[in-house]
Amino acid sequence: MDTEFPGVIYDHPQLHYSSLSPTESYSIMKKNVDAMELIQLGLTLSDAEGNLPDFGTDCCYVWEFNFREFDMDEDLYNPQSIDLLKRQGIDFSKNKRMGIHSFYFARLFTNSGLSLAPTWVDKNRTWVTFHSTYDFGFLIKILSQRELPDDPSEFMGLVRMYFGVQVFDMKQMMGFCGLHGGLERMAKSLNVERMAGKSHQAGSDSLLTIQAFMELKKVYFSGPTMELLNEFNYILHGLATVY
Repeated sequence: MDTEFPGVIYDHPQLHYSSLSPTESYSIMKKNVDAMELIQLGLTLSDAEGNLPDFGTDCCYVWEFNFREFDMDEDLYNPQSIDLLKRQGIDFSKNKRMGIHSFYFARLFTNSGLSLAPTWVDKNRTWVTFHSTYDFGFLIKILSQRELPDDPSEFMGLVRMYFGVQVFDMKQMMGFCGLHGGLERMAKSLNVERMAGKSHQAGSDSLLTIQAFMELKKVYFSGPTMELLNEFNYILHGLATVY
């Protein structure tokens, strides 16, 4: 899963992000998510081996949803982030005309079984992300149709309720593996190439995320180290000790 949103408009006045406590990180994330609208969501579905659905065709499929709420004339945003998304091909005027309304998306997403799934589905479902605190923040805002809770522990409870019992954030796993940088750099370190689309397009980034995760598992979490993977379950980058 990956999202695109209007950047970060509120920061700590003195400290760099990496120096913030989990509680401070959550507070800033909440302030930004509450103030802005989600632009795009990318979803890549696969089986446990990383195989994508093909529906009996010669193609594999990835989903990308463009939301209609974001309005450059009225909403808050970081200009540098919006300029980057424009360069990567996101058409904001088209999204405003033809994008899906987040309220209807939330209903469809929940009814699909991807969220609030029965227990037997929940145990066999894993969400794979990269630096996903904001991703989950925006999705929970959409699914609940309200602002995020003040308590970060309550937020993590909502992540568990909406997304189940297995969630991995590769940004948090990278240090253990001796890797650094963003998604693109990590993928290159693992010799994983982008199969389709561009960076900062949510569908393409979600595909690169699952490809990189499968390679990360194979290289660093196989054989004797396989069980170590579970130590990173529900450890979101920046919020590792808040719940």
